[in-house]
Amino acid sequence: MKVMKGIILGSAAMFVGAGAQAADLPVKAKAIEYVKICSLYGAGFYYIPGTDTCIKLGGYLRAETTLNTSGHFDVRSSGVGGANNRLSDYYSARSRQDLNFDTRTATEYGVLRTFGELAFTWSSGTYSGAGTTGVNGATAYTSSLTSQPGLGGLGVYYAFIQFAGFTIGKAQSQFSSPWTSYPGNALEIPGGGGWEPVNQFSYTADFGQGVTASFSAQDQVANYTTNIWNVSGATAAGLASGAYGSNDIGGTRAADLVAMLRVDQAWGLFQASFAAHDNHAAYYGAAEPTGHPDDKWGWAGQLALSIKNLPTGAGDSINVQGVYTKGASGYNFESYLSRTYAMYGGTSLPGAYQSLGVAGVSDSVFVTGSGQELTTTYGMNGAFNHNWDPHWNTSIYGAWAAVRYNNIAKGYVCGAVVGTLALSSGLAGCNPDFNYAVVGTATRWTPVKGLTFTAELSYMMLDQKYAGGSTVTLPLLSGVAKPAAAYELKDQNTLALLLRAQRNW
Repeated sequence: MKVMKGIILGSAAMFVGAGAQAADLPVKAKAIEYVKICSLYGAGFYYIPGTDTCIKLGGYLRAETTLNTSGHFDVRSSGVGGANNRLSDYYSARSRQDLNFDTRTATEYGVLRTFGELAFTWSSGTYSGAGTTGVNGATAYTSSLTSQPGLGGLGVYYAFIQFAGFTIGKAQSQFSSPWTSYPGNALEIPGGGGWEPVNQFSYTADFGQGVTASFSAQDQVANYTTNIWNVSGATAAGLASGAYGSNDIGGTRAADLVAMLRVDQAWGLFQASFAAHDNHAAYYGAAEPTGHPDDKWGWAGQLALSIKNLPTGAGDSINVQGVYTKGASGYNFESYLSRTYAMYGGTSLPGAYQSLGVAGVSDSVFVTGSGQELTTTYGMNGAFNHNWDPHWNTSIYGAWAAVRYNNIAKGYVCGAVVGTLALSSGLAGCNPDFNYAVVGTATRWTPVKGLTFTAELSYMMLDQKYAGGSTVTLPLLSGVAKPAAAYELKDQNTLALLLRAQRNW
């Protein structure tokens, strides 16, 4: 032990001596490069050391619970949620960490900007029926990557470059208004261009005085393509879920073409948008020789208005927009909304097991050997947003949207519904048109800067157009635990409550 102690002490003395000798030699100190604030683009930007590029990091952490729905954006209007039974969730939970990166560099062509936003999300899954005989009950966990136990999912929300007026990459659609489908809400509503960013190649011309115009070619899959139904492939189970045929979407042939004009002033904002959408179906049958319908172009138009500086209080606003589509229903019923609906409820009709509200959104429908029949939709949404004081604000919002099939399309769909589900009122009582409406309110409390608690209540109504008192005969639907029986076709409604805590930074 004494020998080892001597070796250690001797080694230490040697290093101290060597250090003293080295200290006697002149050494040029390395310059320390401090991170400097970049004030060119607003608060929060810093120069990346050694460059003339500024960067800003931001994000949020969100934890939320939705009550009376399995979704975190949508009400329970389909699947096990719409079944309204023991498979339906009374609550669902979600946690998310969002990170965004904003870089900007001044060039002779203007600002070169890149922006990326990533979201790491974990959500509750749900259980669906797995029984096949109707005798032995069984369920299976239904999940996506974001709801697998112990795991989560990564979402790439934004990833784009902006340079000399061009936007290249995944960014907000130029069709959408600045508030997209959220005039004052968090739960999803129809009635205008949606939020979900889309790959695009766009150019924006700035005319000064707050007037801009944008022109864009954007990806139509899958945000802006709803359903292209071959009604010849309709099944009883599909019809019962609101799918009026087999989805027969072909590969991409043309991007959606978008034009937008915006006037942004101190009083508010006005925007007019237009989009052209190619409907490209696949084949009538399983192989090429069966043939296919020709492409048909659809379109969408939207007007949006925001009014600020209201006499009701500082920061108050009214946001409203309206949209009309023909063969481009995704510009009304955005991608976070369900696009097929099967909502069950009670009934007083003798002989009926329960009531059912069934409906579906499509871009077009056809049958084997026919051309495509484009689907028409129209709708609007809006909100009044009021600040009670710097810490409390409330929004009151609403939306209404309609889906209309032309007479030829109705003939295709009704032929399937009457022939497959034995609609009691026959062709005379068959009408796949429907309306979708939402009213709601949200109140937010911000006790300190960057931390907000939200409570939002949303009431949704499905107004189907089948003749009153009509029934359909459904087969066993084990996925939603519905027995083979007669069901009354009837309007339905549901409530959803969102509770959210979010820390922005």
